[in-house]
Amino acid sequence: MDTNLYIVICAAILPAVMLVVMIWWKDKYQREPIHVVLRGVTYGVLSAGLAIALEGLIQALGLIPEPHSFFSAIWKAFVGAAIPEELVKLLMLWLLLRNNPYFDERMDGIVYACCVGMGFAGSENIIYLIGNLDHWETVAVQRAIFAVPGHFMFAVAMGYFYSMLFFGDMSWRKRFRIFWVPVTLHGIYDGLLFMASLGTALSGVLVLTFYVFCFIMYRGGQRRIREHLERDKKHRDKIRFAEL
Repeated sequence: MDTNLYIVICAAILPAVMLVVMIWWKDKYQREPIHVVLRGVTYGVLSAGLAIALEGLIQALGLIPEPHSFFSAIWKAFVGAAIPEELVKLLMLWLLLRNNPYFDERMDGIVYACCVGMGFAGSENIIYLIGNLDHWETVAVQRAIFAVPGHFMFAVAMGYFYSMLFFGDMSWRKRFRIFWVPVTLHGIYDGLLFMASLGTALSGVLVLTFYVFCFIMYRGGQRRIREHLERDKKHRDKIRFAEL
């Protein structure tokens, strides 16, 4: 492998690695074992492969034509990206947590969801950067600022509601929030970009709306993290700590 390709791959995975370390460090009451964190990232890498296969099937069925209008751009964002990608990530999160003795705090749901999400985002980043080797530096910076943190925030939402349900803070009647909230965030994120790429008179407004949406999403994600940390602090006497 060429040395430059090593640099490209490192640039692709570095933002995801940094965010995994950051969310692991934020879990200040009882941090998750490194080997389980790495397993979560591995599940995220596997989810990227499953998403590619699922999206390829959807594409082969002719369900996601290239966007030529705002409606088709939104359709592609949800049906061609948000729904299949969040579905496979949720599947991997469930597989990771269903018999996980270390899932004993509310914050853990966010940590593990982010591990899966960053495994996915890092794999996706490698594909994008290798596919744009002529200007990979620009692509790497743009995706490090927006795409990878975007997947991180979709994962925060998924893990937040997963823990809410698991620890009895949310009724089963509302369980679908685990899926539709990250799908909605993901779909709006991609939809704004797809609509802006159509080159209409509203493209500038759509790009500005995208920036505002990202800011609001990031603030919301930080609030969810704080809420679960506060819940864990309040209920520490009821947490069943696992043996390390």
